[in-house]
Amino acid sequence: MLPDNDSLALFVKAAECGSLTKAAEVSHMSLGAASRRIALLEHKFKTILFERTSKGIHLTPAGAALVHYAKDLLVDLNKMQSEMSAFEAGNKGVLRVLASTSSMAQCLPEDLALFSKAHPDYKLIVHEAWSNEITQSILAAEADVGIIMKGAFTAGLDVFDYRTDHLAALFRSDHPLAHKDNFSFSDVLDYDLIGLEGSANLMKLLTMEATNLGKTMKLRVEVRSFEAVLKMVQSGLGVGLLPKDVGLSKAASGDVVCRPLPEPWAVRQMLICTRQGQSKNLALTNFLSTLLGSIPKAA
Repeated sequence: MLPDNDSLALFVKAAECGSLTKAAEVSHMSLGAASRRIALLEHKFKTILFERTSKGIHLTPAGAALVHYAKDLLVDLNKMQSEMSAFEAGNKGVLRVLASTSSMAQCLPEDLALFSKAHPDYKLIVHEAWSNEITQSILAAEADVGIIMKGAFTAGLDVFDYRTDHLAALFRSDHPLAHKDNFSFSDVLDYDLIGLEGSANLMKLLTMEATNLGKTMKLRVEVRSFEAVLKMVQSGLGVGLLPKDVGLSKAASGDVVCRPLPEPWAVRQMLICTRQGQSKNLALTNFLSTLLGSIPKAA
């Protein structure tokens, strides 16, 4: 039988605090009760989890191994309780959605709102992740549906075309290319660039196109968000590369200029992916219908 959740949570807190006294206070229990819980854990696993010293407590090798699993288990239990509470509240089901940074910054929020309005009895749990992480999570059944960029590994998944994403360059308004006629990606490569950390598929695409031109990318700074890209561009650290719709919203301030890259490869396809064999999942079917129905029709 597994230890109870409260004992595992106390154990993790004690490991983080380095003090059973502090962990007991945070957990709103007496020191005696906390000591008994830790003793029961040690009895359960037939090993010592903490070394006690005059300066506090320290994890033994066994304790260090357990704390890793305990943290993961507590996170999973919290997710389980959250999803089950949705049913208790009268919801018909829960959809776990993982979405790429580009989709979250552009079209997806509006489409999620459409789905929620049409299907208020379903709860959405939405997290942002990189495309390759998303496909791995879908395959592992850790999420139900993903919004990714084409180029990610999709073997074993059902995949549907979603929307397109047009890459653009973001310049400070006084940059030489900000207002140059007929600029190209080749011109951009002559300057320092601001990249998005973790966006492996985008960087792979840009690097490949640079190589085709016989040039290399001068990646000066990597940041974690589009807002940070804007700040770096405003500071004159380089040229940002990001989706056009995101760039245009950032350019509204007037101190930066967003220019779509003219090359055909700069138009990327967003995809919706799910595990195979999900046709009987009504929530997922309704979700796909909403998102696919939201795609603008070609003129």
